Amino acid sequence: MDFLIREAVKADMESVHRLVTELAVFEKMPNAVKVTVEELTRDGFGERPLFHCFVAEADSTLIGIALVYARYSTWNGPVIHLEDLIVTQSMRGKGVGKALLKRVVAYGLEKKVRRLGWEVLDWNEPAIQFYENSGAIVLRDWDVVQMDRAAMKKFMEE
Repeated sequence: MDFLIREAVKADMESVHRLVTELAVFEKMPNAVKVTVEELTRDGFGERPLFHCFVAEADSTLIGIALVYARYSTWNGPVIHLEDLIVTQSMRGKGVGKALLKRVVAYGLEKKVRRLGWEVLDWNEPAIQFYENSGAIVLRDWDVVQMDRAAMKKFMEE
């Protein structure tokens, strides 16, 4: 299977959105995607980009993405957060995910970050095994905490 890993361009954002939506369906949250193609384009390619994206392409079709952004750890200093590593279902098991993760790791090394972090659903055993086989540590004793916009507003009203 021949594929290319490259940096995303504005024209890729429609396909990126398609893959994000595919992931949401896989993760049993089909209505969770609120971001639009226009927002992805603005936020990734504006004056101050909010994320960096790598894509996997085969036969002029995007088959995977890795979307990252900078964070700062009070313990470690600069780190990168991997928001999503997505490979379209029909292309899983063909080395695309590993190639995307290698590109993200190379990017982190280029940026001299001290850590790369991300989340994985506890029921996604194939992904957990893939990450552990790649040398990552799955911190099963940490819980992800989030506050959506409605909760933020409610909190501020109290």
